[in-house]
Amino acid sequence: MNTFKKSINYIMDKVKTSLLSLNDEQIEKICREFLRADRIFLYGAGRSGLVAKAFAIRLVHLGFQTYVIGETITPPVRKGDLVIVISGSGETIPSVMTAEIAKKIGAKLIAVTSREDSKISKNADFTVKLSTECEDRERARLAPLGTLFEASAWLFLDGLVAKLMEMKGESEKRMKERHATLQ
Repeated sequence: MNTFKKSINYIMDKVKTSLLSLNDEQIEKICREFLRADRIFLYGAGRSGLVAKAFAIRLVHLGFQTYVIGETITPPVRKGDLVIVISGSGETIPSVMTAEIAKKIGAKLIAVTSREDSKISKNADFTVKLSTECEDRERARLAPLGTLFEASAWLFLDGLVAKLMEMKGESEKRMKERHATLQ
C-alpha cells in the first residue's frame, strides 16, 4: 500500500476511535446549550481556527446567530452567549485568553481539546476531549503535527450539526435556503 493510502487509513482509524469514545449524554447536554444560547461564538488559532470557521458556517445554515471571534464584524460576547474554543493543546495563549474572558463575562464555554487538564478546560463549562495522542512511530510520518486533532474536531463538529438538525427539526432543504448566494 502506498503512503497516501496508509495515511488515509491511519487517520480514519485514529479519528474513529477517538470519536466513538465520546459520551452520548455529554453530546446531548452540549447540544442543549446551543439551543439555549442567545448567540454562538467560535474561536481557534491556526488550523483549529479553520475548523471553527467551517463549523460556524454550518451553524448559520442551521439558523443560529453565529460569529467567529477575531473577525472585524464580530460583536462583543455577552452573558447568555455560548463560546466554543478549539485548541489541540488547550494552552495556545489567544485561546486561553478567549476562554478566560468568555468566562468572566458570564458566557457558557465549551472547550474542544485533546487535554482535559488544559488551561481552556479549567474555564470551560463543558470539555470535549478528543483523544488523539498516540505514541506509535507511524503518527509523525502519516499524520504529522495536529492532524489527528484537527480531523477529529472537524468530524466531531459535523456530527453535532446532524444532532442539532434533529433536535431543531431542521432539514437540508431549509439549510440550503440559508446558504450564501454570493460566494
